[in-house]
Amino acid sequence: MIIILLIGFALGWLFFHNSKSENNANPQTKEEVHNHSAEETEVWTCSMHPQIRSDKPGKCPICSMDLIPLQKTSDSDAEETDTEALVLSESAAKLAQVETITVKKGQPTKEVFLQGKVFADERNIAELTARYGGRIEKLFVNFTGQNVRKGQRLATIYSPGLISAQKELLEAISFKESRPNLYKASRSKLKLWNLTDNQIDNIEDSGEPILYFDVLSPISGTVMDRHVAMGDYVKEGTPLFKLIDLSKVWVMFDAYESDLPWIKLNDKVSFRLQSIPDKKYEAKVTYIDPFIDPQTRAAKVRVEVNNNDKLLKPEMFVNGYLVSEIANNTDEILIPKSSVLWTGRRAIVYVKLPDSENSFKYREVTLGPEAGNFYVISDGLKEGEEIVVNGVFKIDAASQLQGLKSMMNPEGGAGSTPHDMSKMDMNNTEQSKTSELNKTKDYKVNPDKISDKFKSQLTEVYNAYIAMKDAFVKSDVKLSTEKAQSLKLAINNTDMSLLKGDAHLLWMEKMNEMKSLINNILSQKNLEKQRFEFSKLSLVFYDTVKKFGLVNKTVYYQFCPMANENGGAYWLSDYKEILNPYFGDMMLNCGEVRETIK
Repeated sequence: MIIILLIGFALGWLFFHNSKSENNANPQTKEEVHNHSAEETEVWTCSMHPQIRSDKPGKCPICSMDLIPLQKTSDSDAEETDTEALVLSESAAKLAQVETITVKKGQPTKEVFLQGKVFADERNIAELTARYGGRIEKLFVNFTGQNVRKGQRLATIYSPGLISAQKELLEAISFKESRPNLYKASRSKLKLWNLTDNQIDNIEDSGEPILYFDVLSPISGTVMDRHVAMGDYVKEGTPLFKLIDLSKVWVMFDAYESDLPWIKLNDKVSFRLQSIPDKKYEAKVTYIDPFIDPQTRAAKVRVEVNNNDKLLKPEMFVNGYLVSEIANNTDEILIPKSSVLWTGRRAIVYVKLPDSENSFKYREVTLGPEAGNFYVISDGLKEGEEIVVNGVFKIDAASQLQGLKSMMNPEGGAGSTPHDMSKMDMNNTEQSKTSELNKTKDYKVNPDKISDKFKSQLTEVYNAYIAMKDAFVKSDVKLSTEKAQSLKLAINNTDMSLLKGDAHLLWMEKMNEMKSLINNILSQKNLEKQRFEFSKLSLVFYDTVKKFGLVNKTVYYQFCPMANENGGAYWLSDYKEILNPYFGDMMLNCGEVRETIK
């Protein structure tokens, strides 16, 4: 028994001793395994809502779909990563073809292209009128376009009135000493009729009145208009000839609003005529129109050109350009146009985070004037920062999918994904159903049973609405306020007694809603705030037009996805062409026709 016990102790010692030695040889194995699993955490997300993040599997709180693994990230890295920055893997950055540059300052220059026409110099135009009544005895200008010299005879006039005035002068000569005022008055009368002192002296010396008087050209130039023919009787003030000197002409260019900051007086403009493309002209800017044409949204820029060879003819088309520097010996931050995402309201760039390989962050910037292929940055960037110049849209799309700040949703969060129905653009029927403004009772209204008289009155309301819409297209806050008053008056002029039953109740509801929104527009002095109220008014008015109908009108229900920063806005229009009331000339043609109402 003792021997058996000794053997058992010996075997037990050998077994446990080896096991302990193995454990002592790898004392950190279990701890390393534990730490390794702790260092990496698996991130779970929803395939339909990528903004959802979880450290364990489960259900999506939005759509109840099963979460799927996204990626493994290091806890330490997660702590250091900016939560608002988009992090791309190296392969994803290559696939998106991301390129960056370092922001630098430079002197902005721009080549401004201009189109215009040749005009006559208004200072070199002479209009000849009859100083006294009479008959055209001779005509020395036979056709329009004839060249004449200064002092050349244009016509000869026989004037009984002028002959009587000369006789009065001859009679007054005898009273020159006793009644000098009468003599002076007689000479002054002839001077007012354009007779020179030499002509009057000749009359006095000869003692006989001159029967025929010549009309002389006051300038050297070309006859633009000939208003009389030989034998015509003319009265005092009757137009005779219009002359123009084309030795110097004006070239009037159209400069758009975005180009005007780059154009200043004495800038050199180079231009060519379409009819003489091989000859280049140069001239300096002498005048910039202080007004913008409301139709073309352009101002006139004038240069003066010598035209001794008469090659430049009025109404010829001209193509020109000028190279301008907006800043005088100053440096501005310049970035390529390809780096900017512009919504019409906001300009966005993506800045690469320092000390990171592929981390990019959304940033709004304030744009200055365009400088060729560059933008001048007024605010939002500093020299030395690194921004994305290629692949910007792909980075923005990735940010939107991950619920980060993006072009379409500057606030970020769940609303930025395309599957968030609260921000998603819907068709017209869904839009009207979900709009708070259009949640009315279930009134039974048949447009075919609405009286034509009320429809005519509603058509007048529609015309007033269109006038206000056009004011927003022109970005004229004073005009939009005036047209809003007209729209309110048109609504007040409708006769609701023409409606019965549900139609009467529905119109009262819609009328009150529209008046309330118009009052909101009238209370605002800011154009953008007026436009926001106009977007709500358009939804109410669309529903009104659909339910009551108009007279002989085709209405186009149009939509801009960029307006209001909340999924877009609608408006009604008389024509298919898009003229955006929410952006004016900044994004004049942004939008599409969603429905045609006849």
